[in-house]
Amino acid sequence: MSVGTLPEGAETAATPTRIIALGSAALTEGFSLIGVETLPDATAEQLENLLADIIRHKQKALVFLEHNLARSQGPWLRHVREEGGRVVIAEVPPLHSPEEYHPQVEDVVRAILGAQALELKS
Repeated sequence: MSVGTLPEGAETAATPTRIIALGSAALTEGFSLIGVETLPDATAEQLENLLADIIRHKQKALVFLEHNLARSQGPWLRHVREEGGRVVIAEVPPLHSPEEYHPQVEDVVRAILGAQALELKS
């Protein structure tokens, strides 16, 4: 195979990955400045509709969710998290109170290892 040719059976055009941010208008404004697709002040229902559309069209996506949306309990969000691979969900701390943010993984660590596992040791 020569340089610049695709292996046999490879697609000729790569499917682009969508990069999308959902959350407060203040948060999504920053994402839109760098060219990210945004849904300002999105609801859990809008998130579910977006994820359903992405899955149905077999798209790839990186989806940034403000913490309140990331913790919604919709079936499509659960499906995306369980499936893994084509759609990646990244949780973003609240813009106006990042010090109060605790990722969901902390709950898992506390449940398995106890609260002391997260305490700072001197």
